[in-house]
Amino acid sequence: MTMVQEIAQEHAAAAQGHAGGFDAGETIIHHVANSSHDEPLIHLPRLLGIDFSVTKHVLMLWVVAAVVFTVVTWVVRRYLKQDRLIPRGFMGALEFVVEFVRDEIVQPNVGKKWVNTWAPLLLTLFVFILCSNAVGLIPIFDVLGLLDHFVLHTSDHSFVKQVMHGGTTATANYNVTAALATITFGAIIIAGSRAHGFVKHWINLVPHGLSPFVYIILIPIEIIGMFVRPFALTMRLAANMMGGHIAILAILSFVFLFTELFGRAVAGVGVGLAVSVPLAVGISALEILVVLIQAYVFTLLTAVFIGMAIHVHH
Repeated sequence: MTMVQEIAQEHAAAAQGHAGGFDAGETIIHHVANSSHDEPLIHLPRLLGIDFSVTKHVLMLWVVAAVVFTVVTWVVRRYLKQDRLIPRGFMGALEFVVEFVRDEIVQPNVGKKWVNTWAPLLLTLFVFILCSNAVGLIPIFDVLGLLDHFVLHTSDHSFVKQVMHGGTTATANYNVTAALATITFGAIIIAGSRAHGFVKHWINLVPHGLSPFVYIILIPIEIIGMFVRPFALTMRLAANMMGGHIAILAILSFVFLFTELFGRAVAGVGVGLAVSVPLAVGISALEILVVLIQAYVFTLLTAVFIGMAIHVHH
């Protein structure tokens, strides 16, 4: 309790040093947004006018990709070395996920003919989004911040200090979800082109045998619809992941707001124990469901859109 009070008093004192006191909005945005592009974690040279320096969300994408690749590869290779191929433990859970995505998401939408073609992509999207979402629930850098505050005492420009700026949930970044949605957009075109031919795929966008005047209206609508689908995927995933974190941080901000309001850390700690912590725990539990649901919804809608390109019905 004493440690919590000391931290709350330090935050309140730091807030008093600013003209407006504790700014909850700035603090929340600071903890959910990406780290600054002006001060990236790893500086890389520009290529074709594009800055490839690594920000925190890029680092988190690399970490998630590396962990998923390493763990899955190690588990599968260990499983294949067995005399009797009976999945146990983590391999059993992995097999369940693979079969669920293939049999419950991909096959009902793309059909048996194309299930093995599109299952690897959709499985990759599901696992990557699920793990990226889940990492945001683990207070890795918050623990690192406490460790640095009480033990490490690194300088203001150290890598440890820099990596604590910005959020850890890469899928709360619209640039990340837009890139994932762009993959879906390309997969839809490729799926339709492979199933019907490139030219026929574009012809299938609109029904046949209609009046020419109808096509004047229908063709622009269908073209707009092509871009609305990935846009919806972009906004849905990022908004849901960011919204939950903003809600948790807003509730936890009550601690510092009441500390500043009454000028005593006891008031902030009391509000935190009575209101902020129970509500934050409840929302965190809800966030676990959101992590699973959003990975499922993104994968399901991608499968639906690919299936619509393969099985054209008007």
